[in-house]
Amino acid sequence: MAAAQREMALEVRIMVLTEAPTRVHEPYQVRVEEYRSFRRDGYLVVRGLVAPEEAREWADFTDDMMAGRRVMPGLPSPAEDATEAERRHFYDRIHMPHRTCELAERFLLHPRIVDVLEALIGPDILGLQTMLFFKQPGQGGQGFHQDSYYIPTQPDTLIGAWMAIDPADEENGCLWMTPGSQHEPIYPDCDGVTQQGDTILRDIEAVKSVSHPDVEINTLAQVALRYDEEAPIHAEPGDVVFFGGHVFHRSQANNSNRPRRAFVSHYCNARSRIAWDHGSNRAHYEDADATGATNHRHILARGTTHLPYAQPKFGTLCAANAPELYGERFDDNRVKSMMGDSAGFMVLVPHEDAERDH
Repeated sequence: MAAAQREMALEVRIMVLTEAPTRVHEPYQVRVEEYRSFRRDGYLVVRGLVAPEEAREWADFTDDMMAGRRVMPGLPSPAEDATEAERRHFYDRIHMPHRTCELAERFLLHPRIVDVLEALIGPDILGLQTMLFFKQPGQGGQGFHQDSYYIPTQPDTLIGAWMAIDPADEENGCLWMTPGSQHEPIYPDCDGVTQQGDTILRDIEAVKSVSHPDVEINTLAQVALRYDEEAPIHAEPGDVVFFGGHVFHRSQANNSNRPRRAFVSHYCNARSRIAWDHGSNRAHYEDADATGATNHRHILARGTTHLPYAQPKFGTLCAANAPELYGERFDDNRVKSMMGDSAGFMVLVPHEDAERDH
């Protein structure tokens, strides 16, 4: 079954009809062992998921931005008389570039990245957020934090996908993950920064200054450092790190003479309710629906959903605008789940009726 599904998926992608040139990607099928690893550790590193030449597009793009040869809509650019050092440190990170930049939208909806997401939290995937990190030599890191603290989903299905643009190691500020911390609750803040967190749990500790790099100031570090292990994630361009929204993670400053750029996207199961959008701490937004949800501002990447969703601004193919390619794959209304097959791959399988299942 796994081989047949891989062949069918590739055949479907080759049959895409579009006026714009479309790169055909070999589908990535997640192995059961990779699924187990993600559930055990809270994160999964997929080596070479994105081709190095594709990751190079981001390196060239950011080089052009820092040199003033390319402008991202809505953002300033370095002054014409800026020094090389000033240009290199002009940008730190850019939030939500997929709403103004075709390249960012294309990577948010990259089919091989979404292939992995489908197996880990799918099969229905909603693309929520993107960030572009420049992290030039001398730029700082980010202290311990949990991503679901910032981007709540109901049910809680948040997942991040961190793609290396440059080689990453301890010297230039790679990611550090805390294996097993995905089982932790989200710790509520006492700073009034957000209203998220599992405050109904009797013995949970309130934290403050989350994401601050100093472990004496960021009190979430006191919880994270109880774990015996913290793993540095070495990465090459095109490697992608997938991690759950509860996992403790951080990065150190770039103490090298090399950049450590990365493109990061966040997703959730498309059947989760979202009451979040970048740029506001309010639970409700001016264009939220009657329930306060903002699903309609986020893009359906794969599968189907009963909730509203947005179309990709630049026309990148996904379930929202090409359901025949990335939407429903069965002609009936049976419930579908990602399951392991006898060949050791994760595959989408429709359930039989309840009596036969049990």
